[in-house]
Amino acid sequence: MRRQLCHARFTKAAVVGCTALTLAVTSAGAAGAAPGKAGPARQVLPQNDGWAAADGGTTGGAAADAAHVYTVDTWAELKAAVGDGDGTPRVIRVKGTLDANSDAEGKPLSCADHATDGYTLEGYLAAYDPATWGTAEPSGAMEDARVASAARQASRIRLDIGSNTTLVGVGDDARLLGANVQIRGVDNVIVRNLTFEDTFDCFPQWDPTDGDEGAWNSEYDSLVVHGATHVWADHNTFTDGRRPDAAQPRYFGQLFQQHDGQLDVVRGADLVTASWNVFADHGKTILIGNSDGAGATDSGRLRVTLHHNLFRDTGERTPRVRFGRVDVYNNHHLVKDAEAFGYAYGVGRESAIFAEKNHFTLPASVSAGDVLHKWSEAPITAEDNFVNGAEADLIAAHNAENPHALLRPDAGWSPELRARVDETGDVPGLVRRWAGAGQLDEREPRES
Repeated sequence: MRRQLCHARFTKAAVVGCTALTLAVTSAGAAGAAPGKAGPARQVLPQNDGWAAADGGTTGGAAADAAHVYTVDTWAELKAAVGDGDGTPRVIRVKGTLDANSDAEGKPLSCADHATDGYTLEGYLAAYDPATWGTAEPSGAMEDARVASAARQASRIRLDIGSNTTLVGVGDDARLLGANVQIRGVDNVIVRNLTFEDTFDCFPQWDPTDGDEGAWNSEYDSLVVHGATHVWADHNTFTDGRRPDAAQPRYFGQLFQQHDGQLDVVRGADLVTASWNVFADHGKTILIGNSDGAGATDSGRLRVTLHHNLFRDTGERTPRVRFGRVDVYNNHHLVKDAEAFGYAYGVGRESAIFAEKNHFTLPASVSAGDVLHKWSEAPITAEDNFVNGAEADLIAAHNAENPHALLRPDAGWSPELRARVDETGDVPGLVRRWAGAGQLDEREPRES
């Protein structure tokens, strides 16, 4: 068993084991400040807290002057507050629900409001019905109209965050509805205490060549880290909310899929920590590395830490990894819907996952051998993980059930950047109590 690591602020004489600590340790104030002195808007990533703490750490907008601290309660105000991406430190505080599918006055927009050039769903279904269209990729006037309509929606729901920014929810009910937040090609960003709900695509594309029977493919992830560095996503909740995929209709025999991912880390992104988040009721959840052919940008990068997150009824990709050295520890994977579960950790091309002290609560029909999935030849370290309260060798369980796709142990590295490590048996209770939006330590000063 590997040595436990406690937060650097404490000595062995001060605590008995890391399990005695509460989240107040992890979410304490800015570096060098005493706990309780800095509110969430000014806090920085604690020392040694995952990959985002490397190479200078992550401070977001902690240095913002008074002129660059904004409080917003409409989507239009939020888009104005992010500025032009010049890197000026800024803090943006979100109050209440901000609907990304809304106009400048805050009026909600429907899919029909985004549609242009004669697009209708009925027209699209009629044009590309496999019974008459066949298996060729959609093309022509109605597909062109779908593309134009999708571009209109994208221009409204996309939010680009600049360098040296903290985006933080106020209180326990800050929510971005239908938003596609992009952290693209920048450095030093913090996103905390927000609920990302129902990032949906009004205009999914039919692909008759996807799988044996075709599939609907959608765009827009809730949070995208694309070519960016030093990003901390903490105490957020990601959910499909009002529009669960299971409630959507089927067209051409396939689910009309309107959601893509919840968190993507792609295209040379690096030094990312995602902590104390809730990822819930979603299919394809977290993608780290989006293409086997992206080695030129991704090899040696995509270093990500995932710790103390709750994955509740997520189907797969928690995470799926290509190329990156990814530290996955102290997460709770709670599966109630066995039919929707595919796998948790996807071993992809040149990946190096280190999975330790995670807890899986699985129904009887889901086995320990279902937790891992091999997409490509790459090693993985999996130690001290529990399934339903008992230690389980996830690699051995996978290999016993999948002799045609054997996984190799030993990812070839050991994490050093861990601010705290809890015993595996304590993880479900800690995560249940503290993870997600609205769960920042109540001893921290709330900003109104």
